[in-house]
Amino acid sequence: MTTTHRIAAFGAAVLAASSLAACANNASGSSGAAAAGGSSSSSAPAAAANSPQVTIMVGGMSKQIYLPFMLAKQLGYYDKAGVNVNLVDEPAGGDATQNMLAGQVQGVGGFYDHNIALQAQGKYSEAVVSMLQIPGEVELCRSDLKGKVNSPADFKGRSLGITDTGSSTDFLTQYLSKKNGVSPTQETRRGVGAGQTFIAAMKQKAIDCGMTTEPTVSQALSDGTAFILLDMRTAEGSKAALGGTYPATSLYMPVDWVNSHKDTVQKLVNAYVSTLKWIQAHTGAEIADKMPAAYYKGVGKPAYIKALDSERGIFNPTGIMPADGPPTCLAVLSEFNAKVKGKTIDLSKTFTNDFVQAATPIS
Repeated sequence: MTTTHRIAAFGAAVLAASSLAACANNASGSSGAAAAGGSSSSSAPAAAANSPQVTIMVGGMSKQIYLPFMLAKQLGYYDKAGVNVNLVDEPAGGDATQNMLAGQVQGVGGFYDHNIALQAQGKYSEAVVSMLQIPGEVELCRSDLKGKVNSPADFKGRSLGITDTGSSTDFLTQYLSKKNGVSPTQETRRGVGAGQTFIAAMKQKAIDCGMTTEPTVSQALSDGTAFILLDMRTAEGSKAALGGTYPATSLYMPVDWVNSHKDTVQKLVNAYVSTLKWIQAHTGAEIADKMPAAYYKGVGKPAYIKALDSERGIFNPTGIMPADGPPTCLAVLSEFNAKVKGKTIDLSKTFTNDFVQAATPIS
């Protein structure tokens, strides 16, 4: 399905699902789109009727790297901040960034690096809060390939799993390949999502290796389906693989929308900064107790908790963009992305710390 067709399909679903809310949403300056092909979750009805409406599409809400978006809802922080948030799970084959540019959603829960790629195309968005200091991604390979695939240098001719074409796992896979002497044209990258679809692709040998996150990693390791080739759940692992700090999950939004809805953005950032601080003060078990049971159904709650405890360091404790992060992301994208390579990128326009620095804690 082309990007145009995906956006059109999304828009049709939005129109059918949210026509009754359109007037109220337009009055607040937001479209408040409902889910289209993915699940959605709103902070209503507790939020006041006159609270600003915002729809955020998340690149996989059950992934632990995107945990702050749902956790903020579970903690009641959206309501306390005074904003009505509709969380939409990015549908299979969808493109959250394109839906944002089309005005179907106001923000994206995704990797910061998309803001760089967009600026290279003359489109401006910015991360308003940084949630992950490192990617939290793991490159897994099928267990039967142990000893045959020892590094990305062995990716030539291989089928590699990514979340979807144009995703950050696509970016990182291409970078790791090129860094290790393999042209991205010498491999096949397949969008296999995460969770059960990722594991099924590996078990059916549709992919040889693939990049994914927790809790999919723990599930694939638990039954011997895969082994770890590269681990970017630690600062050391990330720097070894990517050459520096690589800020990942963020809330990014069109610059024009941010500038015209500063009060609403501040409410959102208040909720997320408070959520990040809550994560730092609680154990994996306490965090898991707040999350929907469906999030750990496949892997089991004990494994979900263990994964959280082992990778809590991926979460940004402050929400401030790491100073050395944007240059690392630019260096990675410039290596293989023809749309970015050779372009002059103003990194200061790809993120802002203003809202985080002005954040009011929520208790």
